[in-house]
Amino acid sequence: MTGFGAADGEVGGGRVSVEVRSVNHRFFSPSIKVPGALGRWEGDVREALKRGVARGHVTLSARFERDEDPSAATPIDEVRFAAYVAQLRGLQQRHGLQDALDVGTVLRMPDVFAGTAREEMPVEAGAQLVNIVERAVDALLAMRSAEGTRLVTYLDERLAVIEGALDRIAVRAPARVSEQRDRLRTAVRELTEGLSVDEHRLAQEIALLADRLDVQEELSRFRAHIAAFRAALQAPQPDGVGKRLGFLLQEMVREANTTGSKGNDAAIVSDVLQIKEELERIREQVENLE
Repeated sequence: MTGFGAADGEVGGGRVSVEVRSVNHRFFSPSIKVPGALGRWEGDVREALKRGVARGHVTLSARFERDEDPSAATPIDEVRFAAYVAQLRGLQQRHGLQDALDVGTVLRMPDVFAGTAREEMPVEAGAQLVNIVERAVDALLAMRSAEGTRLVTYLDERLAVIEGALDRIAVRAPARVSEQRDRLRTAVRELTEGLSVDEHRLAQEIALLADRLDVQEELSRFRAHIAAFRAALQAPQPDGVGKRLGFLLQEMVREANTTGSKGNDAAIVSDVLQIKEELERIREQVENLE
């Protein structure tokens, strides 16, 4: 599921801002970007993410700003600056590059500013950073929960449309069997006009026809799958409900196909098509549920 969360706080004499974003993914796939000064705790950040988010592609980015006198200029490491200039000019000459080398290009190189070099952070900085990450994840989960609530409402509306179509099929199915039975009797009479008809054999054929056309079992199983689908939505499991909902959705598609193949009736086929359209809409959203 998609979501966004942010938090900030004090870490080791500076201020850290953390942003966490997530999009749908079958597995937990983190992407973490933290400043070099905080790199030693990247593993702790990853574990904090994993504890809060079980599935999804999660991107975490952190910014670190050290508390300094705003009027003081950030010192430039002139030795490193000169080394970069020499290296870049050497590359220009060897590769025939014509672009002019300006100060801005050199200043964007790593650790040119003396204040950006990796500094020794206090021991408690790790716990402070993890706390900020956990607060950002909590905000992300709150947003995902709100989205999940909206999705549940949407899915319930789709299921209600499907149940309406099932009700119409349940009403139409017995009448269709009677029509087919009468049609069979009429056809037999026309073909055997003037001849005796084995009524017992005719009754057997009508019974077989009724069995082939009967969709009550399919409708009953379909309703059971809908009930299980709703129960899963209302009682999410620690490992998520996406896989279970996907399985139930497959079973509902199977029952819809069987009902349609047995239908042989314009009204029933029309309702089956509507059911399959709604199932496709549900499938698109189930992929976003955790």
